[in-house]
Amino acid sequence: MPDAEVLNGAQIILRMLELHGVRHVFGLPGETTIGWYKEWEAHSDIEYVLTRDERTASYAAESYAKITGRPCVLEAPSPGVTHCTPGITEAYLSSVPIIFFSSDIPINQDKKHGLTGVDQTKLYASICKESFVLTNAREIPFLMRRAFRVATSGRPAPVHIRVPINVFHEKAEIADLYAETDYSVYPAHRPVADHSKIRAAIDVLLAAKKPVIVCGQGGLISQASDVLLELAEFLQIPVGTTTPGKGTIPENHPLALRVIGGRGGMEYSNSYVHDADTVFFVGTNTDSAATDHWKLYGDPKTTTFLHLDIAEAHIGNNYPVKVGLVGDARASLAYMLEILKSEHAGHRPAKIDLNPIKTTALNKVFNSNIPMPEGTVSPVKLSQALDKVLPPDAIVTSEPGVSAIYPSALLTIKEAGRRYITNYSMGALGYSVPAGLGAAYASDGPVISFTGDGSFGFVMGDMETIRRSNKNVTIILTRNDTFGWIRGEAVLLDDVDAPWSTDFGAVDYIKLAEAFGFKTARITSEDQIEGVLSEAIAHPGASFIEMMVPSQDKIVPFVPNWVRAAKAKNLPYFE
Repeated sequence: MPDAEVLNGAQIILRMLELHGVRHVFGLPGETTIGWYKEWEAHSDIEYVLTRDERTASYAAESYAKITGRPCVLEAPSPGVTHCTPGITEAYLSSVPIIFFSSDIPINQDKKHGLTGVDQTKLYASICKESFVLTNAREIPFLMRRAFRVATSGRPAPVHIRVPINVFHEKAEIADLYAETDYSVYPAHRPVADHSKIRAAIDVLLAAKKPVIVCGQGGLISQASDVLLELAEFLQIPVGTTTPGKGTIPENHPLALRVIGGRGGMEYSNSYVHDADTVFFVGTNTDSAATDHWKLYGDPKTTTFLHLDIAEAHIGNNYPVKVGLVGDARASLAYMLEILKSEHAGHRPAKIDLNPIKTTALNKVFNSNIPMPEGTVSPVKLSQALDKVLPPDAIVTSEPGVSAIYPSALLTIKEAGRRYITNYSMGALGYSVPAGLGAAYASDGPVISFTGDGSFGFVMGDMETIRRSNKNVTIILTRNDTFGWIRGEAVLLDDVDAPWSTDFGAVDYIKLAEAFGFKTARITSEDQIEGVLSEAIAHPGASFIEMMVPSQDKIVPFVPNWVRAAKAKNLPYFE
């Protein structure tokens, strides 16, 4: 145990963050955090990433934690405490650990109607694993150890810590200034699923005629890529991923089906999992987006389902499972593989190579040459060109809409890992640009952030943050002057001829980006795309590219229920 020291609350928090290996904190200042910042500047080397909006800080923290495999620290002052809910909600649903500090006015001053007083603890209790208050300086080490332990163990998720302003200044003699370093990363512990159930799952997989593995982002959270791929190769079982799970295995591997489901799944991959006789879910909650509103696997009565997840509540939630396995994906799959190698070493299934099917499907899209509406450029060609020039150490962020659907389907993640970041757990707008900021601090490679103008309107202020960071971030704005996803839903599914309240006025986004100091370019024809992308990615600072694209009701993207409607309405579509 360390020797006792007399420290104030701000110093204790900083020391505990340092002991847990924290290198960056995202946030912005307020009156309630001045006491913390004063000690920070004087005593800590932790880099503070100043954003212009608490929502931006929360999304950046979520992205940073996804990429680094470490819980990220977010902080916000009491006036802006409500602004962090979008990022915290996404992190909670995506199983991403964030340690979220919100400063506050003194305890019970809210009862006097002190300005900015709100019950922060109740506010965040429903979207965090725990939400608690630091009532005195002496308890800070204990509660911070608990925060990291809770956030990184089991199903990872955010933990909220409320800090009244007076606790930053309060002094205490501290004798337990230490960290439990296991909880500085996640998953902190790796429980293996019940051994008998693993053996039962093996028996089912060996007997299956046309099995498939469907992996959600739990495979990425668990860093299970290598063992999952080795298992798939041993059994010769194709692997499809949800959109958030994209990149769990290299997508150019012979067994990779690529993305499946309702947000970027192509016709060939969705048909394959639909026709499977056995589906092995790994680290997925089988939500509506990943399952095409639970229609993807046809009649559940005719399919055998296995499900491995760290969260018991996810297993069998939407599909009747023959074998449910509660455990860490990497550890449980490694044990499954160990049994297979020792007890079924002679198993030699026929080799499967999906690459010809994938190549045919992709080439059909790339060579389709569907005429674009006047003044627009094909988003297919944008994804195709980016796939060609993207460096292996690059990270791509995207969000719902045109900006995500095309790269989700068409980009090829060639090296396993978190190289493609989306927010398809909640799906709120305004994610990709702040996620790109977080990714830039989490990784040394270039970052490409796909955004639409509907989303971009939420986050323009943090163009300044990106420019100030001096990071290699390229924002690609796929512009159509409308909330295109809503137009798509209204026109294709609700038979609305002219959607109400979806269109907005044109903005000169190039001038805006130039005002923030970005290097800018506008793509107006297909032959410009590759050169513009290459130049932007090679630029070491902030770049901004604008390209006009058709809205989703004009050229229908890879959304199965929309494609079905487009076929009935004789509209152009990609599948």
